[in-house]
Amino acid sequence: MIQRPDHPPILETERLRLEPLADGDAALLFPLMADAEVMAYWDVPELDDPDLVADVVSGQVEAMAAGRAVYWAIRRLADGGFVGACDLSEIDRRQRRAEVGFMLGRDSWGRGYALEAMRAVAAYAAASGLRRLIARTHLGNRRSDSLLEKLGFGSEGLLRGHVLRAGERRDCQLFGLLL
Repeated sequence: MIQRPDHPPILETERLRLEPLADGDAALLFPLMADAEVMAYWDVPELDDPDLVADVVSGQVEAMAAGRAVYWAIRRLADGGFVGACDLSEIDRRQRRAEVGFMLGRDSWGRGYALEAMRAVAAYAAASGLRRLIARTHLGNRRSDSLLEKLGFGSEGLLRGHVLRAGERRDCQLFGLLL
């Protein structure tokens, strides 16, 4: 079962290095979170305040320190370039489950980076004793739905009006994977 590591793991794939997110990564995440197209299917709209993004990252770093989540910055092995971020969050050790998520900059879309990174996250989760992963997408996010299906996630239902974003209720698709 997942322990509370003092130093979350670094994961490597054929082309990527997933390093634990650090406060300094907020500057790299800001352009992604300020991009309306990247944020189109997130629970919140794009963020135009770098201090707010820094607060989000700080909260994620605190969640890692408490053992509730692991957040990774995704970088290319070839040149160290920042690609995006992914996570294992809402870790429930008793039920041996967690939620996964990912975000990539538009210039990295369509290159297989998210699939490669999430395969590493799922393998880490399984090796850590987790037996179930869930993911949630906003209705209409075919790119993420397709990626989850390639990873073996199955659709488990529709969460009607699950997210309130900019005054409107959004439906979400729930996906699950048994490890």
